[in-house]
Formats: sequence, C-alpha cells, structure tokens
Amino acid sequence: MAPFAHARVDLDAITSNARLLGELAGGTPLMGVVKADGYGHGMLPSAHALIEGGATWLGTAFVKEGLELRRAGITVPVLSWIIPPGEPVGEAIEADIDLGVSDRAVLAEVVAQARRLGRVARVQLKADTGLHRGGVDPAEWEPVVEAAARAEEEGVLKVSGVWSHFACADEPGHPSIRAQLDAFHEALEVVEKAGLTPEVRHIANSAALLTLPEARFDLVRGGIASYGLCPIPNFDVPGLRPAMTLESKVALTKRVPAGSGVSYGHRYFTRSETTLALVPLGYADGVPRAATNKGPVLLGDARRVIAGTVCMDQFVVDVGDDPVAAGEYAVLFGDPGEHPAAPTAQDWAEVLDTIPYEIVTRVGVRVPREYVGGV
Repeated sequence: MAPFAHARVDLDAITSNARLLGELAGGTPLMGVVKADGYGHGMLPSAHALIEGGATWLGTAFVKEGLELRRAGITVPVLSWIIPPGEPVGEAIEADIDLGVSDRAVLAEVVAQARRLGRVARVQLKADTGLHRGGVDPAEWEPVVEAAARAEEEGVLKVSGVWSHFACADEPGHPSIRAQLDAFHEALEVVEKAGLTPEVRHIANSAALLTLPEARFDLVRGGIASYGLCPIPNFDVPGLRPAMTLESKVALTKRVPAGSGVSYGHRYFTRSETTLALVPLGYADGVPRAATNKGPVLLGDARRVIAGTVCMDQFVVDVGDDPVAAGEYAVLFGDPGEHPAAPTAQDWAEVLDTIPYEIVTRVGVRVPREYVGGV
C-alpha cells in the first residue's frame, strides 16, 4: 500500500538534468553535488542518476557522506570539503576521497594521517576569494600552498585540485563576481609558481555554470540545478526538470459554517459555509510553520492556499464548495510539466522569502522517498 504522503523523486529527471548541465557547460566535466542527502532527494539514488547523466565527480559537504558513497560501491572521484575537528580523515585517505583544505590545521592533519598510513592523500586547496566563509584567507594562501607543495614533494600528498566558491553568482552582473574571478586567477598563479599541477580547477556553482562561461575552468559543480531547480530567480533554463514532487492524501473533509476559526490561534476564519480538507503533513515533515495562510497547494485541480496555522503533523485547506474527498492527493510542489497547476519549490521559496534549496532539503524523515525511473 502506498504511504499517505511521500516525496516522489524522478531519477530520470536528475539524469536528464545532468546531461543538460553538461551541454550548457560546453562539455566541461560535471561534478554532481549530493550533500545533505542529495538536497533531500536521497544521496545514493541521486548519485547513481547523476553518474548515469555524465557526472564524472561527486561532491559532498562532509567526509562521512563521501564514505557512504564509497561503501555503496561508487568509485568516481569524490570531494568532501568541510573538515571540522574529529572528522575521519584517515578513513577518507584510505577510501581515496579528495579532501577540501581551507586552513593550515586541516592541511597538517591530512599530512599527519597520510604519514601514519603510508598513503598519498589527495587534497583540494580552497581559496577564499571573497565569500569569507570556508577557504584559505588570502594572507595565508601562499604559505599554505608552499606547505602543500613540500608535502607533495615528500610524497605524502597530491594537490589534486584548487577551487573556490562565489558569493553572488545567483545575481548576474554583481560586481563581486568579477572581483572573485580575478582573485581566483591570482590564487592559481601562486599555485603555478609553487610548481603544483592540479588536475582540476573549479569555481562555478550552478548559477555560474549557467551564466559565466569564463568561470568553467576544468570542472563545474552542479548543485541545486542537478535536481531541476534554478538558483537564479526568474531565469529560465529550458529542459530543466524538477525531480521532487511532495504530495499527501487528504485525511478527511468536513463542512463548517461561516465564521469558523481554523487551526491553532484561529488565524483564519471562513467567510461562508465551506469544506475544509485536512492534509496530514506539518512542520515535523518540513512544511514550514511560516507557511500559515501562505503556502500554495494543488488540490481538486485548483491552486489553493493553506488555511490557518501549520501544525506539527497537519494543515488545513479551504476548498469552498468543490467536491474534494478524503483520499485525494494534495500536491505541495512538483514539476509543472507533470502537473501544470502545481506549485513549484520556487513558488514556496518566494512565498516564504527563502530559496528553493531550503524547501527541498527540509522535507523530513517521516516522509518516505518514492523513486521512479533510473537504471
């Protein structure tokens, strides 16, 4: 029996998106980013779908994610880029995972673990070109690069990549974009001067992949776009297909009189006699409480809005006099190509003043992923 609610993930859409991104990048190799459980879509199924679509690298935030890929038998190059203290660096080296290096301490730990294991560790040096988040500070860049070059000469390290990340690539034309590109070129000059020959240089995320050919270098990182969501508002990418549809059966319906207060706090009142439909999804499942009286829902072939407060396990929709019954599906977001009237994750993001990344990644563990397509 199908669950009353599920996030249906179209793996063929992810594969198709990967192929499209590769074409849009002019054939530059694609890294499929599968961090955060594949942006909520499921890390392992998404990884396989991305590889099927031509991704030659996979990217994760944390080492444990990279190790899970390896345990699943995935052998393509993997980069894991956030290395807080206590991460299993030695296991990553043994699993042939590239490690993102953003400061001296991480580099020293990687070198120490490589010496202990008698293995060559693969690292990718990250330059802070202006995001001021992760990455080696410009003042520290040259000494870190030189230390990495010494370790490579010793035979315990291979600098497999040099990379960075944009702050405002989702705002085409923002002045920081050119400044960061210039800073990245300067960082690469230091690397070259040190005698290092990285296999890949990369700075392009989904937004830069779509709008900045000069940022492609040797590798582009397909993050949110791999899952069919564009990181640039109002920027059309023909052929990009949202992979996730979040839907739930209606649990019950009831007629109520005009002036009825609905849900906690009575933040919604019915204007006339009407039918209310109860949808058993709530903020414990990733439906933001801030969607109260805002969240769009497709139900009974019409676009509607959540009525009243979103609760932990449920919310209500006012369907008027439409013949909606228990057992019918309410679609919170999905692919307009499949349901033309369905809201999208971008619609939810705009209503809640956030980004579609947050909408899909917050779908909770109580909501099973149902996979369609794939090999």
